[in-house]
Amino acid sequence: MIKIAVFASGNGSNAVNLYNYFKNHKLINIASIYCNNPNAGIINKAKDFKIECRIFSKTEWTNGKLIEELKSTEINFIVLAGFLWLVPPDLILNYKNRIINIHPSLLPKYGGKGMYGENVHKAIIENNETISGITIHVVNELYDEGKIIFQNKINLNNGETPETLAERIHELEYKYFPQVIEKYILEEILK
Repeated sequence: MIKIAVFASGNGSNAVNLYNYFKNHKLINIASIYCNNPNAGIINKAKDFKIECRIFSKTEWTNGKLIEELKSTEINFIVLAGFLWLVPPDLILNYKNRIINIHPSLLPKYGGKGMYGENVHKAIIENNETISGITIHVVNELYDEGKIIFQNKINLNNGETPETLAERIHELEYKYFPQVIEKYILEEILK
């Protein structure tokens, strides 16, 4: 069985979507959830699914303790689903090409530190963009600059607000994120 650890910082809607997609999968499962926010909504959702949700500190994130833990539990891939911290170089080295992230814009536009969620949607609307979308990419040492695996775009509507755009982007995320992860993981394993 290929084991995924999902890292999340907030409500966890993408993590829940991933869990539901993979819960009866023959080859891939969500083995654990890691969270850096002790008040995040994903914590209770993980309990509902009876999946371990490990809350960790900034120190654990940077001192290598999590790498040891991930290796000891035989995690094969890491998926960032609304996770906001920059991934440390040691973790990237230990999981080279095996950390996947989703971003709510068409990278390279509107990526980088501080560009997440509503911040992205506001910037897109303020800059009078006509399209937006999602990008799924491999994580490297820089925010949102890893190899792009998949993109899907939508046209902005007249009168689009950050809230309506967020809803439409979430629909893309829910539709494509699990499928793209599945395809990527199976291709990586078969290399």
